[in-house]
Amino acid sequence: QVQLVESGGGLVQAGGSLRVSCAASGGTISRYVVGWFRQAPGKEREFVAAISKNGGSTNYVDSVKGRFTISRDNAKNTVYLQMNSLKPEDTAVYYCAGDSSSLGWRRTYYSSQGSYPYWGQGTQVTVSS
Repeated sequence: QVQLVESGGGLVQAGGSLRVSCAASGGTISRYVVGWFRQAPGKEREFVAAISKNGGSTNYVDSVKGRFTISRDNAKNTVYLQMNSLKPEDTAVYYCAGDSSSLGWRRTYYSSQGSYPYWGQGTQVTVSS
């Protein structure tokens, strides 16, 4: 069973950049659609971005479009979320999640938390003003 491990979180000033990673162990990440979600204090967890198994399709929540980029390096068994022009409202715990079903890319489906059976433990991203 695959385990997903996030890393790369930290403290950054507003306007700065950070890249968080999601590494897979016990499985091949190329078999998984991967999504990034985030949860800010006192708020529900929300969708951020998702990427298809071959990286050919992506989806983003409107609030991060043009600032965040999701990508994957299947040879390194890792998915990345590059975050630029960070804002204090991006402060949250960021989680990666995976689904290995043969459903195929479904843009709306993979923006839902319930579509992912595998989750990492999260990494904290804090953006100071």
